[in-house]
Amino acid sequence: MKVNSVKENNGVIKSIFIAYFILLLHILLLAGLGVLIIFFRGIVNYMLWIFLAGTGIIIFSAYRFYRKMKKERKTLKEMMNSPLFRGREVEISLLGGLASLKVGKPRNLFLENYQGDVKQLEDPDTMRLKELNELVRLFENNLITLEEYNQAKKQIFNPN
Repeated sequence: MKVNSVKENNGVIKSIFIAYFILLLHILLLAGLGVLIIFFRGIVNYMLWIFLAGTGIIIFSAYRFYRKMKKERKTLKEMMNSPLFRGREVEISLLGGLASLKVGKPRNLFLENYQGDVKQLEDPDTMRLKELNELVRLFENNLITLEEYNQAKKQIFNPN
């Protein structure tokens, strides 16, 4: 009998805390909406300055790119043939997208018409990091001993 009454009291207390938490979230939501109204009112008042600052940043970025291009003595076509952009779609839109730059995923001509899931092999560093994270998790949960942990860590860093 005592156990059931303790569980019922815990359930009531949890319900009260949840109700207060929901009330607190509503208060935070209203406060956030108030801050947004004040913030957007400020944006409207300073719209010209924000536009000029954005335009200045775009012009500065274009100037830096132009200087780098001249320093390396390359044309725009040669700069776009960089390994970073090779095989990718590049979209640059100034006023239509308000100065956006979009670099697409690498295109693979063999997989353009493929409808299934494409699985990609992970590089060795990422695999090693995942294995190390799993090893640390096992050690922290006392599922392996310190000796096993050290031995497995040596195998991860020195696979030979």
